[in-house]
Amino acid sequence: MALKMDKIFVNLPVKDLGKSMEFFTKIGFEFNPQFTDENATCMMISDHIFVMLLVEDFFKTFTNKEISNSAATTEVILALSADSKEQVDEIVNKALDAGARKSNDPIDHGFMYSWSFEDIDGHLWEVMYMDPSMVG
Repeated sequence: MALKMDKIFVNLPVKDLGKSMEFFTKIGFEFNPQFTDENATCMMISDHIFVMLLVEDFFKTFTNKEISNSAATTEVILALSADSKEQVDEIVNKALDAGARKSNDPIDHGFMYSWSFEDIDGHLWEVMYMDPSMVG
């Protein structure tokens, strides 16, 4: 039997936790106050997807490696699925209005539509919609 997990906690380093929380609040995300202090917060994407935003000094306590310079390099692209093409545009436009930078122009393959942005710390986010009738 294949290994199966039911939740994911993505950990991202941020320079200013307050500014990051303000940015993601403007997009529409909420935070779990039970897991929020001056070092970290738990951003709730869904019932099973969470992003831990950790101030860089606190993030460093979890690794012996250097933190990637997200302004210059990419380690990961966080891809989130939306319910429609319109929701993709809505989320990315909110991010851009909140201070994100456009990463790529929208890409429309007919059955799949995506658009991406860089958050205020340079992390790449892609929001995508895939026509459910095309998923086997």
